[in-house]
Amino acid sequence: MQTLAELDLPHLEMEDPAFARDPFSRFNEARAKHPWLATSKLGLVITQYQAMRDLLGQDDKLRPPYEDIVGVLGMEGTPWGRFTQEQLISLPETQHRFLRDTFAAKFTPRFANQLRPMMRQTVSRLLDNWAPKGKIDFEEFSSHFPISVMFALVGAPQEGIALLRDDLEAIGLAHSYELDRFPRIQEGMVRLDDFVQKVIADRRANPHAEAEDLLDLLIETSDGGDVSHRQLVDLIMFFFIAGYDTSKNVLTYTMYTLLDYPEIYARCADDHEYCRKVIEEALRWFNPGTLGRIVADDIEFRGVLLPKDQMLFFPLSISGRDPGTFPDADTFDPDRVIDPQKRQIAFALGKHMCLGQYIARAQLQEALHQIAQRIRHPRQAGEVGFRPFWGTWGLKGLPIEFEPGEAKVLEGA
Repeated sequence: MQTLAELDLPHLEMEDPAFARDPFSRFNEARAKHPWLATSKLGLVITQYQAMRDLLGQDDKLRPPYEDIVGVLGMEGTPWGRFTQEQLISLPETQHRFLRDTFAAKFTPRFANQLRPMMRQTVSRLLDNWAPKGKIDFEEFSSHFPISVMFALVGAPQEGIALLRDDLEAIGLAHSYELDRFPRIQEGMVRLDDFVQKVIADRRANPHAEAEDLLDLLIETSDGGDVSHRQLVDLIMFFFIAGYDTSKNVLTYTMYTLLDYPEIYARCADDHEYCRKVIEEALRWFNPGTLGRIVADDIEFRGVLLPKDQMLFFPLSISGRDPGTFPDADTFDPDRVIDPQKRQIAFALGKHMCLGQYIARAQLQEALHQIAQRIRHPRQAGEVGFRPFWGTWGLKGLPIEFEPGEAKVLEGA
């Protein structure tokens, strides 16, 4: 068994802005030096798809790093620090399992499918405003879709979207670990907390006769499961924070990709089921997340000792482009045959797998189907930027030009 000191590991400068423009070639170079492990300024990086799957499958030997990160950043006692240390994923094992089990039964494929009509109405309403322009920043458009869906899910007034959207944009960059961003992040956390508190209070004061939306279900479930008010607020805050950046960035990068695949894009306008396959391939091709974990006790993995308290990072964002796992990894192919043992891991694995994954998949499929109808023959109309690779990666701006199109009626809708 080798220790880390005995290994000659590649180093990944993931904080470098140039890294965010093309991380895939950097990871390929790193894997050429060591097949699954690299260093970075904040800890070790797991660079290979299968190593990520195998290690994330050992939940009992890893722990979330967020309490440690709050301390390293000096954010104890701040709104972001409190939330980060007390959010669902950071809770002790028994509390985490209790809360997750309490709410998981509500986040089912069936429930996500029940939301599809609302999702279609939401994206249609947005496209009514954006599609006639013929030239837009698609990343800005995309930012309005997930938050509009989330507002509808909790019955919140749509007028509040503008301010909260900017707050969620700021909060989403917290795990880039750039300290100068945190004053704005703290402001956003306070407003988001106040917003969620008000939404819950309004619903309790004016309850629906029957559970009609996600907020009804969450309130009903929390009351029946002896969940504290603070835990309910934090869960809904987490739902907003996690659901905003991920869906927005995946949808934006999918459009960016499909600019090079016009035949695939055109088919999305006509084939609703095909859009599901395109989104699944898009989640392999790109997703925004890098997960952090800390080794709880010494682990021997593939002949290497990973010592207790070692920080590990899992860049799920590049996992699906590992050429050692996926044939023709750099070809976007919605008809790709999926090996059940080698599925994309955009939503993580194990006990921390994303609760909202079925909602995310449904809203991305519904959005792509209508976007392809209303935004015809899109083409890039300017330079794109990139968010920091650490944390929630993705495009920053995607200017496109296109021909406006007419919406079609989905059979069975």
